[in-house]
Amino acid sequence: QVQLVESGGGLVQAGGSLRLSCAASGRTFSSYAMGWFRQAPGKEREFVAALVWSVGYTKYADSVKGRFTISRDKAKNTAYLQMSSLKPEDTAVYYCAAGARNWARIEYDYDYWGQGTQVTVSS
Repeated sequence: QVQLVESGGGLVQAGGSLRLSCAASGRTFSSYAMGWFRQAPGKEREFVAALVWSVGYTKYADSVKGRFTISRDKAKNTAYLQMSSLKPEDTAVYYCAAGARNWARIEYDYDYWGQGTQVTVSS
């Protein structure tokens, strides 16, 4: 079993930055990818960014491309989401996920999910 714990959420002013962390624990981590998703009130969960764990290849949603950066620390089994130039529309609960099977499934096919961390961007 793999447990994912997000941290780093909070309040930030529009235009500011925030860094989220996702720490994996439990069974030795071997997922193909780790991803970040978000869900705003009344909205469906949407893909934000993903990373192929072994090599660091990344993929981003168009809405965050150029503003967000996903990265990982393999020794710590931790993924990060560096968010910059934040907008009020980025306000959501952000979830970390682990799994996927290959590049084609990296935007949706995850086995493990964290509990989420709230990100609120004020205007």
